[in-house]
Amino acid sequence: MAEFDLVVLGGGSGGYACALRSAQLGLSVVLIETDKLGGTCLHRGCIPTKALLHAGEIADNSRDAGRYGVNAQFLSMDMPAVNAYKDGVVSRLHKGLQGLVKSRNITYVQGYGRLVSPNTVEVNGEKYTGKNIVLATGSYARTLPGLDIDGKRIITSDHALTLDYVPKSVIVLGGGVIGCEFASVWKSFGADVTIVEALPHLVALEDESSSKHLERAFRKRGINFELGTRFQAALVTDESVKVTLENGKEFVADLLLVAVGRGPVSANLGYEEQGITMDRGYIIVDNKCRTNVPGIWAVGDLIPTLQLAHVGFGEGILVAEEIAGLNPRPINYDGVPRVTYSDPEVASVGLTTVQAKERGYDVVELNYDLAGNGKAQILGTSGSIKLVAQKNGPILGIHMVGARVGELLAEAQLIFNWEASAADVAPFIHAHPTLSEAMGEAHMALAGKPLHAHG
Repeated sequence: MAEFDLVVLGGGSGGYACALRSAQLGLSVVLIETDKLGGTCLHRGCIPTKALLHAGEIADNSRDAGRYGVNAQFLSMDMPAVNAYKDGVVSRLHKGLQGLVKSRNITYVQGYGRLVSPNTVEVNGEKYTGKNIVLATGSYARTLPGLDIDGKRIITSDHALTLDYVPKSVIVLGGGVIGCEFASVWKSFGADVTIVEALPHLVALEDESSSKHLERAFRKRGINFELGTRFQAALVTDESVKVTLENGKEFVADLLLVAVGRGPVSANLGYEEQGITMDRGYIIVDNKCRTNVPGIWAVGDLIPTLQLAHVGFGEGILVAEEIAGLNPRPINYDGVPRVTYSDPEVASVGLTTVQAKERGYDVVELNYDLAGNGKAQILGTSGSIKLVAQKNGPILGIHMVGARVGELLAEAQLIFNWEASAADVAPFIHAHPTLSEAMGEAHMALAGKPLHAHG
């Protein structure tokens, strides 16, 4: 039986980040993964979907090239070539990550691991004991009761990433981040797309203003959506799938993508048997990611925090540093940046207007239209930056819609996490012409000294 300072079960974002940081701090680590190092994010999530979105952006640019005086023509999508490009990106990152793990002298074990005691994981018939156990087994694509995934007509995002053709029509069940990103991809590739969402808005966790901006942009792109109505049934035939909603409306398409969220991978892994407190499959932890069982920690999609790869990174690093005695600060999840990488992008950090009011703040708001930004005009994008602030106080939330606004989140999260006011940000000079300039303009306007905005 091998003994380590840490036994990490799961090699996705949270698990490998914890392993790398722990090894960096001089701890002995074994990292166990049943599939491929890098987990969902690298192989079936963040990276491959963004590669498809970039291919879609190029397709749209070729269609629209004449607007910029470029003689180009869109002919068709070559999906085997698109997939080769996507897989090449994933492969290079995977090899780099393998090299990192090896260079840190982390013991890497591939196989199905199971928690067999509060300090032991068994895999491939071998037992690995740790002073600390870190659970990071990730998540899976959910479906709805009675909705069977066949991988052909009714698919999840896992299947969508490996399609070798462009469907003529797609119904996307779920208007959250995953659903909107795939809807954007398929529309760019040339498919007819309809989103079905039970909640009143697309990307409903975002500020309502951002949702409405995205809905307008999707309408302009010809992406259809049905909001505020629940799914009732799906009927598969040899040639199509028919979706019926509770309001009686029916939609027929080549494919149905089920994008109703992700659930924790926690069943049959020994967690309950060791007395770990759980809720609906999620492991419950404190603000340092400790479970109720001493020496057992949990990170990433396995716990009920934001299901984002960078949150997994942060939680993994937090646990490593806590185990090493560095006493890191708990994560402020309000201060985590969030992006939907559709066309246009939706990006935010901090509180929505509704959340800020619910917490008792005296709220003031400022909307800066990207029409006043030179780089936005050059790019041909519309959208806005919305600031939510405490009256005579700090910025409480920043909400953005437009091309490439995800790149503005670096400054946005600093503004929020440092509790800066609009007056604090307004004096900073932003490069012209850049999209980042819009961030400065918005804060100047809220501080009472608008430049390229109506006061």
